[in-house]
Amino acid sequence: MMFQSNSRVVVLTGAGISAESGIRTFRANDGVWENHRIEDVATPFAWERDPKLVWEFYQGRRRQLLDVVPNSAHDALVLLENYLDEFLLITQNVDDLHSRAGSKKLIHIHGELRKLRCETCGQVIEAMNDEHLQNQYVECTQCTDKKLRPHIVWFHEMPFQMNEIYDAVGKCDVFIAIGTSGHVYPAAGLLSVAKDVGAYCIGINLDPPENVSLFDEFHQGLAGELVPALISKWLNE
Repeated sequence: MMFQSNSRVVVLTGAGISAESGIRTFRANDGVWENHRIEDVATPFAWERDPKLVWEFYQGRRRQLLDVVPNSAHDALVLLENYLDEFLLITQNVDDLHSRAGSKKLIHIHGELRKLRCETCGQVIEAMNDEHLQNQYVECTQCTDKKLRPHIVWFHEMPFQMNEIYDAVGKCDVFIAIGTSGHVYPAAGLLSVAKDVGAYCIGINLDPPENVSLFDEFHQGLAGELVPALISKWLNE
């Protein structure tokens, strides 16, 4: 595989790339996240039914960001982005590790833990100061809403920027999926979109994902080891 600076590359990352930095990940196979059922902490219905439980759950996830740092896979993707003229990184992860590593052309398809959102006026704020990370609610500064919500796409909600994502994948030459399980949609469907337009598709994951047969090449192992080695090889060929 060779990359030219004008190659159009789209990268999709999932939980596998962040797990190596110590981010505790959601395990969809058993429907339990940090000892909570997803129905109790990761749906708009849960937020309406028991906002205190949902708020405190996400505050714990938000505080965890202070204890983790990007790993070598995050850093290597910045090198790839800097080499290419046309690049887009789509992440299913809600942590901030890609941006802290230096990624700029980045879409958080499922939202961001660093941010809170007002459901009344739509204001979105960066909220990582000490006063934002306590168990009491954070209030909106632009309207009368007393309770901002996590800026997270919950189950039963529409992921962000899908039109922009489909447009980029529909034009790409190379599609790379890293640390993804292949069963969380609509992200898992992007591989099929890339295949339909003739893109060369590369998979990197600790275990073969459900859609492994669609990749032109698949590399099994730790993202922190494989991604830097592969990107170095691709850029130096």
